[in-house]
Amino acid sequence: MARRRRRKWTASPPQISAAQTAEPKPTPNGVGPFQIRLYGNPVLHQKALPIPEITAVERKLAEDMLATMYAANGVGLAAPQVGVLKRLLVIDVNRDDPASSPLVLFNPEIQHLEGEVVEEEGCLSFPDIIADVKRAAKAVVIAQNIDGESIRVEGEALLARVLQHEIDHLNGILFIDHISGLKRQLLQGKLRKLKQKSQQ
Repeated sequence: MARRRRRKWTASPPQISAAQTAEPKPTPNGVGPFQIRLYGNPVLHQKALPIPEITAVERKLAEDMLATMYAANGVGLAAPQVGVLKRLLVIDVNRDDPASSPLVLFNPEIQHLEGEVVEEEGCLSFPDIIADVKRAAKAVVIAQNIDGESIRVEGEALLARVLQHEIDHLNGILFIDHISGLKRQLLQGKLRKLKQKSQQ
């Protein structure tokens, strides 16, 4: 998920050390290990597969996804966005705080949603496109950490939104699928250009 423009959130990630990585945050430079797939790429509409065992391959994938997310100035990234159909996502809503650590979630599933809020949302697969999207105000997610242990993550405000946004990616659902037909029609010009760019 892209960083939103209007409001700066300071939501803190839950204190679950097992869900966090100890890797230092790369300095954003616009270039990451992966190329982020843009709207129009078929992989974004496919459902990611569960990860039966978390190996060194998956840990390296998570590390490279984090580097890609930071380079793109994002706060969340799902594996399908880098062309990998695995149920893995990375999140860092406090990326400007050197004391915070990112979340790395394997096989995440939404357990509970509560409340409702409409906020502006963007996506790294939709550069320069933003729209108001209705999401739950609170999300409870169960997942596995990098050690394969089961964890529970509770998110509110921006963290809740990013959790829902990235898990949608794992199910082949895009944030524009949540907006009205009229609003989507207004974005047709930009969406058409993105599709053309994704096919180059």
